[in-house]
Amino acid sequence: MILHQLHAFQSRALRRLFFGLVCLLGTSWPLIASTGEYGAGLTHEMTVLAVQLGIIIFAARAFGSLFRRFGLPSLVGELVAGIVIGPYLLGSVPVPFLVDGVFPLVIGAVPVTTELYGFATIAAIIMLFTTGLETDLAMFLRFSVKGSVIGVSGAFLAFVLGAVAISVGMGLGMGAPQSIFLGVLSMAASVGIPARILSEARSIDSPEGVTIISSAVVQDVLAIVGLAVALGVIAATESGNGGIEWGEVARIFFLAIGVWLGFTALGLIFARRIGEFLKGFKSATVFSVLALGLSFLLAGIFEMSGLAMIIGAYVMGLTLSKTDIAYVIQENMEPLTAFFVPIFFTVMGMLVNIWVLFSWDVLLLGLAFAIASNIGKLVGSGGPALLMGFNKLGALRIGSGLVPRGEVALIIAGIGVSGGILDARLFGVAVLLVLLSTIAGSPNLKKIMERDGVGTRKKFVAPGGILTRFEFPNANMTELVEAAVLKEFRSEGFFAHRIDLEETVYRMRKEDVFFSFTVYSDRIVFSSDQNSVGFIKTVVYEALLDLHRTVEQLKTVSKPTEMGREISAELGHDQFALGRYSGPRCVKMRLTGTTKEAVIEELVDTLFAAGRVKDRERVTADAIARERVLSTGMQYGIAVPHAKSDGASRMSFAIGFARDGMDFDSVDGEPTYIVVLIVSPKSNPGPHLQLLSTISGVLKDEESRWALLSMIDEHKVIAYLQEEAVKKQNR
Repeated sequence: MILHQLHAFQSRALRRLFFGLVCLLGTSWPLIASTGEYGAGLTHEMTVLAVQLGIIIFAARAFGSLFRRFGLPSLVGELVAGIVIGPYLLGSVPVPFLVDGVFPLVIGAVPVTTELYGFATIAAIIMLFTTGLETDLAMFLRFSVKGSVIGVSGAFLAFVLGAVAISVGMGLGMGAPQSIFLGVLSMAASVGIPARILSEARSIDSPEGVTIISSAVVQDVLAIVGLAVALGVIAATESGNGGIEWGEVARIFFLAIGVWLGFTALGLIFARRIGEFLKGFKSATVFSVLALGLSFLLAGIFEMSGLAMIIGAYVMGLTLSKTDIAYVIQENMEPLTAFFVPIFFTVMGMLVNIWVLFSWDVLLLGLAFAIASNIGKLVGSGGPALLMGFNKLGALRIGSGLVPRGEVALIIAGIGVSGGILDARLFGVAVLLVLLSTIAGSPNLKKIMERDGVGTRKKFVAPGGILTRFEFPNANMTELVEAAVLKEFRSEGFFAHRIDLEETVYRMRKEDVFFSFTVYSDRIVFSSDQNSVGFIKTVVYEALLDLHRTVEQLKTVSKPTEMGREISAELGHDQFALGRYSGPRCVKMRLTGTTKEAVIEELVDTLFAAGRVKDRERVTADAIARERVLSTGMQYGIAVPHAKSDGASRMSFAIGFARDGMDFDSVDGEPTYIVVLIVSPKSNPGPHLQLLSTISGVLKDEESRWALLSMIDEHKVIAYLQEEAVKKQNR
């Protein structure tokens, strides 16, 4: 099958991205080659690094988008991108200016340059820092018993079965460094992948949802601490007589746990002071960057203490998650994560030796390892869930939600490669676990979450989930109130973090007070504890009062009727192709309605018959609602009703003629003879007001109005409007 036949490649944006990258590279190489020979100095190395990063960003984006179209997480596509463009495949192909390839094979612990691996290391620190920031401590503590039992049980069984699979498959003992290391790796979970699936299924606040997230956090913490213990045990074993000294193992274990818990406790104790220190810099951008700087410092301290850098980064993120600036830091970290995270996954893909990966022994070992560790997650997590109030469906959901692996597993694998613990074969086995658990686990979790039925034996009441609703007549009113409410909360010192899902969700926080609200088209719904309900109602009441005062003041400084006369007198914006938005089938030569509502409905029916409106009832209601706000009857016998509506397929207009005149409540009190209805979809309205202005400019001319009223052919009406618009443009 050729590339353009793939369904996933039929996206215009994806095709443009791919072919644009090909053209850019094709035209750039001769130019680069013609600039002469570069030396092997620092400038040359940095030039190559810049080219490498540019290619990685585009390749990660293209492959990530491609795999998302198959319903898979983008990290799978980014891993595959790294494999394809990496040193074991296309990366070592000679090209002009780079005779060893864009990503040449480097002999050493990792097959990529130190600079490129350095970027991946920075990305790992940023990812674990943001993971800590996103950890909901309140939810974690609320479900700490269930989450801890389920998380520990699943991680332990995954460790045992994973280590056994490696030991048996490679003929090693259970205490072999490779068995221990990959056993620890199999303990890891993914917080981001199930969180996204649960959000799409509207189940993230369900009993299964919060249990999955809290258990995933527990398993990631266990994997990170287990990594520190494993590194210490492996170092102690290799420096001794080859046997395992259990006393040394115990010492390393308690040291890792002690340092972990000690720094975590100190962080949580001093979280408020750290937050106040950062807020003293006033600018959200500045204190977010300084927060990241603290994570780098703590990462370095942990590494020098014999623990992994990612543990320090996670501890700093967890510390700041307790502060009221956590959401703001998350929001400011988004551009950084959007840049670094794809680089991380792509570089991890580059470490995979494709020729080793597809050898039978690696494939079989990887498959056995993935099956064993995934069974460990399913049984080890799902079994205890049955004993903790969940039924079979709930237990299956929880077990399935903890199967996918992501960033933590790959970070651990990368540390294993750089430390010489994992060779090319075992790194391939680790990557196969991530790929298979994600490719199989993500769609499976989505299907299971979509099954009908509750997952608990008893009825579940969401703790702290008091809902406070405020209803509004239309989307415009909701948007106004949304902005006013945000302004009031911010004036009270709250920090807001916006999440754009199917609806917009805001998470609000100030010190220990936090809640969220969701914005729908016709309502705003707050979710909070009982103690915050009165405060929320007071803030909304004050916001509405402020809006009322603003509207009253607007009435004194602006006069809509006079503005209507001024608009009618202007020529309008003429640089516009009217014929694109209408046609002969959208012309009604004789309107039969005698009221505004009847004429609007008649013109909507005309657009519906022409295939430009998908829901005529919705469009009619929205157009009439707009008309009731302020009449669109202008001067000179013209009316231009218009509306943005979800019932419109695309921006269009219909024109109708009331030969005997009708009352459209025009600003000059005269009868209306020409009515133009303009509709646009809310989600993609297009140049709605530009179209309105252009039509008004054409109809302002008396000669044009008489010419249109004298016509009897629908085709000539649209052609004449277009010609007049062009004439005005050329004047």
